[in-house]
Amino acid sequence: MFIGEYRHNTDSKGRIIVPARFRDELGNRLFLTKGLDNCIFVYTPSQWDTIIEQLNKLPTTKKELRQYIHMVTSKAAECEVDSAGRILIPQNLMDGAGIVKECVILGVSNHVEIWAQKRWEEYEALASAAYENVAEDVTEYIK
Repeated sequence: MFIGEYRHNTDSKGRIIVPARFRDELGNRLFLTKGLDNCIFVYTPSQWDTIIEQLNKLPTTKKELRQYIHMVTSKAAECEVDSAGRILIPQNLMDGAGIVKECVILGVSNHVEIWAQKRWEEYEALASAAYENVAEDVTEYIK
């Protein structure tokens, strides 16, 4: 399980340190792709295999589903964690997430997300303001 929030900077080559607390569970090979809310999703190889299996079950006759499949797979990249615990984030993913230097790495239960720090702070402010109302609604789903 991935939890917590870690702030890091990318280096001049676009590398970022994977938090030590995440490295054991993630392993040395990761899959990155376009996430929701303008972030980057990070998956283990087994998680990525499951996502691809699920995508392959979707009907490609629906335009919106084809678009989603295209975004998830065309933006995906396989990354190796180097000996210093860093990954090189492809430029297209950095651009899509708006990451220039400062970023936030989040543990989100079953996966990891990488956010531009400014975008995360804006998102966090909105989510924080709605937290109690959403908590009331969530109880319908987790009984």
